[in-house]
Amino acid sequence: MAKVVAVTGNEAVANALRQANPDVCAAYPITPQTDIMQRFSGFVADGLVNTELILVESEHSAMSACVGASAGGGRVITATSSQGLALMWEILFIAAGDRLPIVMPLVNRALSAPLNIHGDHSDGMGARDSGWIQLWSENAQEAYDNTLQAFRIAEHMDIRLPVMVCLDGFIISHSIERIEYLEDDAVKNFIGEFKQLNPLLDVEHPVSYGPLILPDLYMEYKRAQHEVMTKVSKVVLDVAADFEKISGRRYGLFEPYRLDDADIALVILNSAAGTAKDAVDQFRDRGIRAGLVKPRLFRPFPYQEIADALKSAKAICVMDRADSFGGFGPMYMEIASAMMMNGKKPILINKIYGLGGRDFLPEHAELVLSELADVAKSGKARTFKEYIGVRE
Repeated sequence: MAKVVAVTGNEAVANALRQANPDVCAAYPITPQTDIMQRFSGFVADGLVNTELILVESEHSAMSACVGASAGGGRVITATSSQGLALMWEILFIAAGDRLPIVMPLVNRALSAPLNIHGDHSDGMGARDSGWIQLWSENAQEAYDNTLQAFRIAEHMDIRLPVMVCLDGFIISHSIERIEYLEDDAVKNFIGEFKQLNPLLDVEHPVSYGPLILPDLYMEYKRAQHEVMTKVSKVVLDVAADFEKISGRRYGLFEPYRLDDADIALVILNSAAGTAKDAVDQFRDRGIRAGLVKPRLFRPFPYQEIADALKSAKAICVMDRADSFGGFGPMYMEIASAMMMNGKKPILINKIYGLGGRDFLPEHAELVLSELADVAKSGKARTFKEYIGVRE
């Protein structure tokens, strides 16, 4: 039986972490993630988890502690945002390169400068090539569900890679929503017991992590990392199928919305996808065949599957809540690659929106869809990259 509650996204994620009962948590505060670790520390203090809570002096130290604990053979968690993720940068690559199944909720927030504590995707997109699996969440329910599934994905014996669970700062993290919690026993059975793989603390079978590799083997090691990533999509789908059995909620690599016969389509992540779906419905009511793709698995990126889903579209707008200065937005580049790989050449435009927490409003989605309808009809784009909702 599910328990229906009204909670914030941060509270939902903290509860998912409690239900996973990790061995070690390295905690450090940063807005808007702080509430997750604060609530989890309360669970530790109340004896609701059997977790060793390490209070560290920085996010760099937090991820370093996670690496040591995970290499030692434990189930390990932390959480962060923005500058915290940036301070972890060096250790993110070490966690992934050492194949350590750490789970880390990332409450997405803008990167400085100037200082901004509100939500955009610049932190997660900046870390997209660090070797971590990335799951993205439209709302608090998805953030809770993704966090539970992240443990199964990360700890799968064919994968053993760290996972970020991304949710929009304040929009999801601090808004109260209706959430369905699974029972503790159901989660325990779903996630399962942690299985060690080559733990450092097994003195009978000594191993080393992160040794020096010179040019004669480094490329081979990195190719092996890539090959592991190619197995992730299947595991994500298998885990989602098992999760649907206990929750009734279905997940894929992405969510296609009214896409089968779409002439025009949006590609958009996280909370803004909900706003955009309403605009898609309005255009459908007017006889305009609009659709939407909401990626869930961003790393590894499901190029072939998303290209197949978008194959009918004549014009596509990729909406990025992060910028690549001097280039197109990061998700635009992924979608362009996917469509080229599939031999499709729709007109592809890029809109940068919502930086630093700027609201994404229904009228913004409507303006973009109207522009796409004109592009599909004329076969020409007015501009290929543009900022929307920005003051002149």
